[in-house]
Amino acid sequence: MTFRRPLPIQPGLLSGVVCALGAGLAWGLVFVVPLMLIDYPPLLISAGRYLAFGLIALPLAWRDRQRLCRLDRQDWARAFELALIGNLLYYCLLAAAIQLADAPVPTMLIGTLPIVIAVCANLGRGGIAWRRLLPSLAVIGLGILLVNQHELGRLAGGRNVEDYLLGSLLALGALACWTWYPLRNAAWLKGRPDLASTTWATAQGLATLPLALLLFAGISLLVPSPAGFDWPLGPQPGKFLGLVLALGLLASWLGTLLWNRASTLLPTALSGQLIVFETLAALAYAYVWRGEAPGLASTGGILLLVLGVILGVRAFRAA
Repeated sequence: MTFRRPLPIQPGLLSGVVCALGAGLAWGLVFVVPLMLIDYPPLLISAGRYLAFGLIALPLAWRDRQRLCRLDRQDWARAFELALIGNLLYYCLLAAAIQLADAPVPTMLIGTLPIVIAVCANLGRGGIAWRRLLPSLAVIGLGILLVNQHELGRLAGGRNVEDYLLGSLLALGALACWTWYPLRNAAWLKGRPDLASTTWATAQGLATLPLALLLFAGISLLVPSPAGFDWPLGPQPGKFLGLVLALGLLASWLGTLLWNRASTLLPTALSGQLIVFETLAALAYAYVWRGEAPGLASTGGILLLVLGVILGVRAFRAA
């Protein structure tokens, strides 16, 4: 009997997976904060998060001003495009979906991103053979189905069907935004290997700031505030400011930086699968916030998600 020697993991592959893991842990926060700020309108949470992101980017931009000055008009146009669709529109839709349908169901719909992005990326250039990719996608898909089955069973105990359906529809819109964002972002970064991940993250923060200011102004002028809501900081100003600042720093700037780095180190079809780290982190945070442990089906689904990531990494390592 002969044993095959395990294939070594390339340093770039390992670093890319670690960066994707860090980004997922940071992005998972965006799923639980709307539940922690349940009395706040989703548009206000989104505006607050990205105002914080833009303000955090200002001192970072001054420090990195020499490299930012090298960006051309196309770079800035792409940064504004990514900020509008991948940041503001995505999170407005997601925050509203979470408040309507609770965190786990939108999380699981967004959790299909690893499959959707990997398939879309593999249809383009630089993909690997489908026979290598499909086993990991099948395992991730089964994991998503198991967790969804458990969460749908909780509907009778809380949310009504109308809120669930509307929340799911909004989550599908968020899914479309975040399918487009990493593919577009990765393609842009791979075409500019000299563009540093920190510089591109800061550029997106600067592009987000005026858009977030416009969103905040539009909410203030056009959207009626809830009865008894002390605009704009609401009933718990300290909690609101602390959480949106945490989202701006961790979920927006740090998560974007780490994901940019992962996008430059990994094939897009693999990095798309690794967005499952965001799903796993969001599930963990949601269960901690609810003060309960996942059920048997959810636990099995989570384990399958982890197994799917391992199979995906092995497929690309072998290729």
